[in-house]
Amino acid sequence: MTTSDEVSPARILAVAETDVANLGSIVAATLAHSPAARTLLAELEDEQHVPETAVQDYYHRNRDRFLTPEALRRGVDPFSVTAPDDFVPYTHARDSITHELRRAAAHRAFFDWFDRARAGVEYAVGHEHPGDPSHPDHEHRH
Repeated sequence: MTTSDEVSPARILAVAETDVANLGSIVAATLAHSPAARTLLAELEDEQHVPETAVQDYYHRNRDRFLTPEALRRGVDPFSVTAPDDFVPYTHARDSITHELRRAAAHRAFFDWFDRARAGVEYAVGHEHPGDPSHPDHEHRH
């Protein structure tokens, strides 16, 4: 049993590992350790409106993402001659595309908020984050 001061293994990383690369380590750490930041991100996602035309455009520009398993097994080139049944129908893909585009828009809104929120932060010498572009040695890698 853990006390309120201990961190359980399930709470160590509240952000999916695949999202860490997409978000960047500073934002991922914030989301992993701040319920308020996660709530803000969820609210931003709820606020995003994705026009139907954007969803349709995404479907047509990313044909390779919507090949059926059978078409993939046959090695169908989605940008060459194809048959309509080589693709997941738009009506089946629409909701997941909308969700993905809403999530991407929410991340952009969160990044904008995050940049404004930390604009005036001054780090103590030696405690700068090496990935922070405002740090003079931001290309330093560990």
